[in-house]
Amino acid sequence: MTVHFLVPDGIDDPRHPSGGNLYDRRLGAGLARLGVRVREHRVGATGPGPVLAGLPDGAVVLVDGLIASTTTALVDASGRLRVAVLLHMPGSGPAEPAVLRAVHAVVTPSAWARREVLALAVPAERVRVAPPGVEPGPVVPGTAGGGDLICVGPVTPAKGYADLLAALAEVRDLAWRCRWVGALDLAPAYVAGLRARAERLGLAGRIELTGPLPPSRLDALRSVSDLVVAPSRRESYGMALAEGLARGLPAIATDAGGHPEALGRAADGALPGALVPVGDPHALAAALREWLTDDRLRDRWRRAAASRRQRLGTWRETAAAVADALNRIGPGPVVPVSGRR
Repeated sequence: MTVHFLVPDGIDDPRHPSGGNLYDRRLGAGLARLGVRVREHRVGATGPGPVLAGLPDGAVVLVDGLIASTTTALVDASGRLRVAVLLHMPGSGPAEPAVLRAVHAVVTPSAWARREVLALAVPAERVRVAPPGVEPGPVVPGTAGGGDLICVGPVTPAKGYADLLAALAEVRDLAWRCRWVGALDLAPAYVAGLRARAERLGLAGRIELTGPLPPSRLDALRSVSDLVVAPSRRESYGMALAEGLARGLPAIATDAGGHPEALGRAADGALPGALVPVGDPHALAAALREWLTDDRLRDRWRRAAASRRQRLGTWRETAAAVADALNRIGPGPVVPVSGRR
């Protein structure tokens, strides 16, 4: 059986990398390794209608949530196609509630996102969780003072950079530098305002806005970092947290959405960092101050992160979970017997 995978047209745009696009890429490759026949369809401004119209009755279709949430085309298409939506972030578009109630399956990256979908009166048996996997690398040794901070994500209001800047201003008396890695052109006025504010606060020389980086350069940057900071105001999972933990990096993150799931716990139950309330720069600053001034705390968090690293899932497990969801809606098995282990 073939799975028709509808992805955004800009999935490989290096100017705008995203967790959702990375998930799609890793998932497609993972399904193929399991023996699934995946046919990719890129969907642009015209929407998914033309692609859906060209598919045979009963075809199994997996649709990225950014596409599914903006059009009701999937509502009608679900009458003759077997449709699953890969919903990276609930609340992405006006058509989302009607679409999610009409399709045959919904896959979310976290239990938090699943609860958001269930609140739309989608039957529970249709909604599955497939957390993103990671590709572990060597554990980062870190520096003695812990002052190399990294924040990964597009510089937009939803990612909480204004809160991070306010928190950094409160710890300006301590030694640190912070790199912001992500697209700078999605909210240019917001970025300009942050730059001007950092200048007024005397922090411009300690904050580097790198723009988006290719995976190899981002991994190299993680290898010389001490701590991931994730101040997002809304987050479906938190792939930046998981990818940092895959290198043994502790994190300070907001308790937004799926962040607690991504941060997780070490084998002994210890947090590999800290969770702070959303939109509370003072709490974020307090956690940063603890990290930067307490040697024993840094050691505890680093040990917990190294343990959590061993408990993170793989992309093969992600692909297997999605394949299982597709098997439940298709007319036949999506994964051939030889691909199951």
